[in-house]
Amino acid sequence: MSLQTDDLLTVQDVHVGFGEFTALDGAHLRIARGGITGMVGPNGAGKSTLFNVLGGQQAHQGGRVLFDGQDITQWSVHRRAQAGLTRTFQISREMGALTVLENLLLAAPQQPGERLWHALLNTAAARQHEAQAMAQAQALLERVGLWRLAHERADSLSGGQKKLLELCRALMLKPRLVLLDEPAAGVNPVLVGEIADFIRSLQAEGMSFAIVEHNMDMIAALCDPVYVLAQGKVLTQGSFAQVSAHAQVVEAYLGGVA
Repeated sequence: MSLQTDDLLTVQDVHVGFGEFTALDGAHLRIARGGITGMVGPNGAGKSTLFNVLGGQQAHQGGRVLFDGQDITQWSVHRRAQAGLTRTFQISREMGALTVLENLLLAAPQQPGERLWHALLNTAAARQHEAQAMAQAQALLERVGLWRLAHERADSLSGGQKKLLELCRALMLKPRLVLLDEPAAGVNPVLVGEIADFIRSLQAEGMSFAIVEHNMDMIAALCDPVYVLAQGKVLTQGSFAQVSAHAQVVEAYLGGVA
């Protein structure tokens, strides 16, 4: 049973430890529907671990994760994706030997053509699904300017283009919340701007985002609120202006990662 709230995702007192090392120590987080929430902090602050917990890649020893009011703490990655929660990764995970278009088609959910009996008994439905996936993939690639490269190998793309491809792969699942892990890392400033514009346009259509990022210009331009993590805990949260004015943040974190 789920409870409808203004928060699409809530993290409650999450703990993660690796032996004697504590990666998350009572972390908490709230992501509003239709919002873009930022997470910043130095290396080792717990940002990546928290993202892995949210995406289902990392088990945790305490606390809860709620998505749309429903406890998903024990849910698999696949089940979270089906519910509308998906993510990208800091290092793009495209399948380099496949084309750009094939990467998107492979990401489409519930491929009936991959189910032998469905394909044999209901080929019309399989063809319809594949046509819909093709149309969706083409629309996404056209939107981010990659359609002209649709039949090129994915490993031929630039770093920024791979980040756009990774985001498009996540969008093939028609998510409600996308976790973006350093979308600006290794990307030239022009493409960083294009990625930011794309995220804004998706937000305007009702999609929600959480962003882990070291590029403070992107965080300032896109995110409200911003959470600052330190040693596995939330040090402070608020607008970018508010966290930037926090003395401990200025001294220990923002000054070192901008």
